[in-house]
Amino acid sequence: MGFPDIPAPRGGRTRPVKTAPAAAGPHHLPERGLTLVELMVVVMVVAMLAMIAYPGYVGYKVRANRSAAQAFLIDLANRQQLYLVDARGYAASLARLGIAETPADLAPYYTIADPVVDNAASPPTFVLRAQARPGSIQARDGDLSLDATGARSGHW
Repeated sequence: MGFPDIPAPRGGRTRPVKTAPAAAGPHHLPERGLTLVELMVVVMVVAMLAMIAYPGYVGYKVRANRSAAQAFLIDLANRQQLYLVDARGYAASLARLGIAETPADLAPYYTIADPVVDNAASPPTFVLRAQARPGSIQARDGDLSLDATGARSGHW
């Protein structure tokens, strides 16, 4: 017994027959998530990126803090020059220059002491210092100083 011949559709192509999906049991869920090995690889990649990026970030912070301290010392030197014009001598304290305390962004990293002033010298002189706080990220960068002639010492 044979089956009757079914003519092919136009164009000579036949469509694939769709089959019903396999019945999944009640406890069969599709697999998803990471294996332990994949998770360890991701952790290693993140650790390697952190090892590369963190020293660069610390270096950036050190340079930014140093730059802020340098700008503050230059501002103090400018205030000293204005004070000299008015009082014919340099101010021996930050308070006389209008500075109540070290700015909040510098205080954790530097100690800015009162200027060292010699008004008896001819011409009068001053030295401004920013001392790096021990234990801060600036400790290895060192101290900064600026005098009345504009001479700088430290890591400028």
